[in-house]
Amino acid sequence: MITRRRTLVLTGSSVGVLLLASGLALMLGSAPLGASEVAAALLGRDASELASTVVLGLRLPRLLLAALAGASLAVAGVAFQALTRNPLADPAVLGVAGGAALGAVVGQIVGLEGTWLAALGLSAISFAGALVAATAVYLIASADGRLPIQTLLLAGVITGLFFSAAITLIMSLVDVARLGGILHWLMGSLGALGYRPVAVMAVGGAIGVGVVYAEARALNLLALGEESAVQLGVEAERVKRVIFLAASLLTGVVVAHTGPIGFVGLIVPHGVRLAFGSDNRLLIPLAAGVGATFLVLADTVARVVVRPAELPVGVITAFCGAPFFVYLLRRRLREEAR
Repeated sequence: MITRRRTLVLTGSSVGVLLLASGLALMLGSAPLGASEVAAALLGRDASELASTVVLGLRLPRLLLAALAGASLAVAGVAFQALTRNPLADPAVLGVAGGAALGAVVGQIVGLEGTWLAALGLSAISFAGALVAATAVYLIASADGRLPIQTLLLAGVITGLFFSAAITLIMSLVDVARLGGILHWLMGSLGALGYRPVAVMAVGGAIGVGVVYAEARALNLLALGEESAVQLGVEAERVKRVIFLAASLLTGVVVAHTGPIGFVGLIVPHGVRLAFGSDNRLLIPLAAGVGATFLVLADTVARVVVRPAELPVGVITAFCGAPFFVYLLRRRLREEAR
């Protein structure tokens, strides 16, 4: 049974784990720091110049970006899975991240970088691409109000391939000297410097998560079936539109500043659902906390496993997510065959 006390306790626990992971992330890297050095830099007390530069200038904004991206992608995954009533739905699998990536690539090529207005514009065009992709997948896959798993996955793959081809076409027409940063970004990167993308993502993420959470009860009722939900007073079509907008916003604002990081929205919601149930009133805040922790830890691994070089964080999440996706697919198909 979901109570406010249980929700607060579990959400608080997830935040506590996130803080521990954050402390680890601030200490580890190509220049390891002790806990006392990190604390001194954060508090501004007798910290060395190196520690202050590394912690405040490099690792803290990256940590915040990872936490916000992980939380946003996890909640977007919860939203898409609840809306489609399919545990295999997530922004990357559905091709929504590909649409957001196309928008972001166009934005970067036309010069939407370096200022507050450019950061907002980049997020807006990436959100538009995500929304177009989400709408396309839904229209392709829906049949008589249902979303069969095979059709949904096929629609997602087709949509993702289309946007990937569009990105390749655009990049083939662009000066080679401008492609280095975009190629690294396309693999999923949290290397954006400064606090500007953090602030933009925080605002977009807060709006998206707030809207999804406000519809938590309606999503619970939609799990009973659309007809049953309508009989219980849910405006199903309005909820669909709102959730598609909110999940696309979350995906777009993340992809705009980190690139398409896959599988976070698949692994985290399903893991939390298995552990704590499918009530979205608890699932949404817990997924946000666990998603933030997961991506912070994944980025920490990406930074230290081949140091002083680093891997794109998307490589780490893909290694974790691909086997998990195969497991979920096989399990779902076995259940449908019974």
